[in-house]
Amino acid sequence: MHAVEMAEECPVVELDSNALDAVRMLAARRLPGIVVTDRAGCPQSILPASHVVRLLVPSYVRDDPSPAGVLDESMADRVADKLGGKTVRTLLPEKPSELPRVQADDTIVEVAAIMARLRCPLVAVMEDKRLLGVISASRLLELALSPH
Repeated sequence: MHAVEMAEECPVVELDSNALDAVRMLAARRLPGIVVTDRAGCPQSILPASHVVRLLVPSYVRDDPSPAGVLDESMADRVADKLGGKTVRTLLPEKPSELPRVQADDTIVEVAAIMARLRCPLVAVMEDKRLLGVISASRLLELALSPH
């Protein structure tokens, strides 16, 4: 099975899209991540939902989770405060990582290898510079476990 056969449609956001709107889309559709493109529609990055969740937790709580039980601020307020007025570009790491991408004719093993190496729950399926769709880790596992 090739990547193009495993690919599914996925919404994309541009680098300069509203960050809060992008996170709302991640949440509403329960996506593992979202492809971030430039204005021409060429994928630039993947924004994993896990990365956004990490941004919501204060660094002192990430370093020592013991104070987390006494924090009473609502998560919804924190999300709106942290993301309001920001762009998707500001959510991405300052030092861009390698874009998790595979070619249309890559095999399931090649897709799994990229996901594992980059520790990303989503890969972009490309044909030249055109985005064909995405493959999520859960989709990959579903296909790997299905009887042939």
